[in-house]
Amino acid sequence: MESSRRRFWTMSRREAAWAYFFISPWIVGLIAFTAGPMLASLYFSFTEYNIVDTPLWSGLSNYRQLFSDPLFWKSLQVTVYYASLALPLGLLFGFFLALLLNQKIPGVNLWRTLYYLPSVIAGVAVALMWMRVFNPRIGFLNPMLAKVGIKGPGWLQDPDWAMPALVIMSLWGVGGSMIVYLAGLQGVPTALYDAAKVDGANLWQRFRHVTLPMVTPVIFYNLVMGMIGAFQYFTTVYVIGSANGNVGGPARATLFYNLYLYQNGFKYFDMGYASAMAWILLIIVLTLTMLVFRSSALWVYYEGELRRRS
Repeated sequence: MESSRRRFWTMSRREAAWAYFFISPWIVGLIAFTAGPMLASLYFSFTEYNIVDTPLWSGLSNYRQLFSDPLFWKSLQVTVYYASLALPLGLLFGFFLALLLNQKIPGVNLWRTLYYLPSVIAGVAVALMWMRVFNPRIGFLNPMLAKVGIKGPGWLQDPDWAMPALVIMSLWGVGGSMIVYLAGLQGVPTALYDAAKVDGANLWQRFRHVTLPMVTPVIFYNLVMGMIGAFQYFTTVYVIGSANGNVGGPARATLFYNLYLYQNGFKYFDMGYASAMAWILLIIVLTLTMLVFRSSALWVYYEGELRRRS
C-alpha cells in the first residue's frame, strides 16, 4: 500500500514537471513581455523619465499633474463619448445581423463569410479606405448624399462630424461579434422553442422569453470585450490623423485617451507621465468591468436558471 502511494506521488511529480517544462515558453514570455513591462511601467509612473536618462523618483507628481491637465480630461471625455455611441450600436447591429444570418436562406454560408471578412482586414488599410470614403472632395459618400438632396458634411475634417464618422467606421468590424452572437443563437435548445409553441407563444414572445434570455451570456461577453476595445481605441484615429497632418483631429475632437498617452510617451518622451496615464486607464476599465459583472446577476440568464428565474 505504501509503495503504491509512493509510486503515485512520483508519477504525479513527474507529470507536473513535464507540464511545467512544456508551458515554460509561455511562462517566460509572460514574465518577459507582459508582467515585466507592467511592473516597470508602474515604477515609471512614479518617476520623471524621458527614456534616455535615468528615471528620477517623483512620487505622486505625475498623478497630481494628470488631474489638473485639461487635455487628460478632454481625451477621457472623447473616449467615453465614443464608447457611449459605438458600443451600443455595435452590440445591436451585430445581434441584428446574427438574427438575419441564423435563418434558413439560400447561400447563408456565403453571406456569413461576406459579413465576417471585414473584421479580419488590417486596421491601417481600413482607416485609409474610410478616409477616401469620407473625403468631402474626392470621396463617393457626399456625392451620393447630394443625389438625394443632402449636403454632405466635412466628416473627418469637421469637429462636429469627426466622431460620428468614427462611429460609422466602427461598424465595419461588427462581423466579429456577429459570429459570436450566431454561435449563441445556434446553441439555444430547440426544445425550448417547441415548448413555447405548445404553450401558444407567437414569434415575438418566443424571441422575448426564449431567444433573448438564452443569448444574454453572449451579449454579456460582447459587452465586456467591446467596452475594453472602445477604451483602447487607437490605430484608426492615429492613422487618419497622421495622414491628415493633424493627429487628434480638428479642435481635438478625436483626441482619444490612448492617442494622448502615445503622444506623451513617444512624441514628448515623458514616459513617466504616459505610464501614469496607462495605470489610470487600467483602473477605469477595471472599475467599469467590475460594475458590468456585478450587474450581470440582474440580466444575464443561463440555461439552468432560465426556468427558475422566469
